[in-house]
Amino acid sequence: MSFQRSLGTVGVLLLTLSATTPASSVFVIVPEMLQVAGSGALIAMLLAAVVCVATAFVYAELSSAFPVAGGEYVMVGRTLGPLAGFVMLAINLVNNLLFPAVIGLGLSDVLSGVLPGLPVIPTAITMVALSTLAGILHIRLNAWLTGLFLLAELAALAAIILLGFAEPMRGVFDAPVMGADLMPATPTSIGLATTAAIFALNGYGLAVYFGEEMHEAADRIARVVLLAAGLTIALELAPLAAAIAGAPDLPTLFTHADPFGWFARARGGDLVADLLAIAIALAILNAAIAGILAYARFFYSTGRDAIWGKLLDPWVTRIHPRLGSPWIATVAVGAVSCAACFLPLRFLLVLSGAGIAVTYLGIALAAIVGRRTGSTSHAAYRMPWFPIAPLVTVIALVGVFLASWLDTETGRPGLIATLIQMLAAALYYALVLRRRGGWTVYVGDQPPAAAA
Repeated sequence: MSFQRSLGTVGVLLLTLSATTPASSVFVIVPEMLQVAGSGALIAMLLAAVVCVATAFVYAELSSAFPVAGGEYVMVGRTLGPLAGFVMLAINLVNNLLFPAVIGLGLSDVLSGVLPGLPVIPTAITMVALSTLAGILHIRLNAWLTGLFLLAELAALAAIILLGFAEPMRGVFDAPVMGADLMPATPTSIGLATTAAIFALNGYGLAVYFGEEMHEAADRIARVVLLAAGLTIALELAPLAAAIAGAPDLPTLFTHADPFGWFARARGGDLVADLLAIAIALAILNAAIAGILAYARFFYSTGRDAIWGKLLDPWVTRIHPRLGSPWIATVAVGAVSCAACFLPLRFLLVLSGAGIAVTYLGIALAAIVGRRTGSTSHAAYRMPWFPIAPLVTVIALVGVFLASWLDTETGRPGLIATLIQMLAAALYYALVLRRRGGWTVYVGDQPPAAAA
């Protein structure tokens, strides 16, 4: 049994934006950028937006060529070969299974001002479990459910924008400063903040996971990817600019543990700040629901591509006869994510490592090779000005890898963890999959990739 096509452009866009969760990025990742680069974070976000647009063009073309639930590993496997595709699958598997736990473990901190004393692990498990139950429901119902939560998220961002620009204290384009002493922001600090900003804008590529449930996906999915990327940039850039322009005290904005919560309380009062905290909590829940929906479809695809063996593959690919969801894959993703909530957050971040950056590198190379070999020539969408977009992505990622290596606390261990995952996947492919006759990936109406 296969997926039923029941989603249009709007439905997939709502799911993708929910997974991208701009409000969560603003309240969770952007504060790190403010601490590192001060008002230079705005320049960092603009630089990251250039990388985001370039990578979105890459995702758009590859998603149009291969609009299937496997996502990036199918793109890479089809263009760079099955070994590279399987390595990409392993990286995506680790990141996708850990993401709900990572955001869930931050939920109690977000709600600390409204509901102080919430236990971290039980709160995270409850959120992941509720998201898993929602993920079993029909995809169209989930599209509208996440759309409603997205409205609360957008309202929170709109409140920050209004509070900042209603009575600006300074110009947005004033010389960038950083730290408690308002020293001039340095190129190094802006570069480090740019690395964080690239991850803050991540998520627009998740649209491809819903490709098998979208009407005319090959023709329409590129539009969703590009719209999601553009909206994410706007929804994260505007609140950051508003906070910098309207903050009563820049040193506090740059050093506070919860700068946007402080900003909302200082400019709008306690009620506004508490309502914003609730809206951000809903945004995190919404991201978990949309994420589990996407990752369950990815997990389903791994079973269809015979990763788990003859005993488990049929179970992983079960589709609920009435709800049309990969319900066993959904439960499996939720169960692993719940178990991951018992692990330290820093350990989860190290395990996730450089997975997103390696994924971006993989699809950029896939786009270049796909054009050269003709394996993506059937794509309904072709990115403009090729090969500028993938080259911009590759060049930016060199800087990301360098910055990560210099970060000995989390970045370097993360790079090492990702490298270990890649080596383990390559060994498994060589010792197991190749010996049993190779490995192919499902690509819908296109002929399967050749085994090797």
